[in-house]
Amino acid sequence: MIKPKRLLSLLLRFIAFGTTLAAVILMATSHEKGTFFAVSYEAKYTDTPAFKYFVIANAIVTVYGFLVLFLPPGSPIWRLVLALDLVFIMLLISSISAAMAIAQVGKNGNPRAAWLPVCGQVAKFLQPSNRSFSCWFHCTDNLHYSAALLYLQSP
Repeated sequence: MIKPKRLLSLLLRFIAFGTTLAAVILMATSHEKGTFFAVSYEAKYTDTPAFKYFVIANAIVTVYGFLVLFLPPGSPIWRLVLALDLVFIMLLISSISAAMAIAQVGKNGNPRAAWLPVCGQVAKFLQPSNRSFSCWFHCTDNLHYSAALLYLQSP
């Protein structure tokens, strides 16, 4: 029979895996074509290095989360998993920081640099991006909880 703490840890890790996978899919598939004063353009996540970094970091954590689901419960590798959890949490935090900074510039522009806000022209692109950011927050919460639970379980 599976222990309740182990079951809770697996559930939190599965939710973290699912939310990072959802964040990658939502961001990677968000795009929109539009025109602005007879100029045609397409907004994609690959247009901005910060969004690329966000997708790559979430993809890495997705693969990590999938692999950790299959570790045996008594394995000594779990001590390494605790350290890797913290490293990947920091990776996710840095990726959302970069993505949110660019999203803020896209929403409000930057008058000193003469950058105009673009959110009004690409609203369909931003909806999946915002959902992707929401998935990120759920993922990091679950990784924090599972790392804390793992720390409390270790002798």
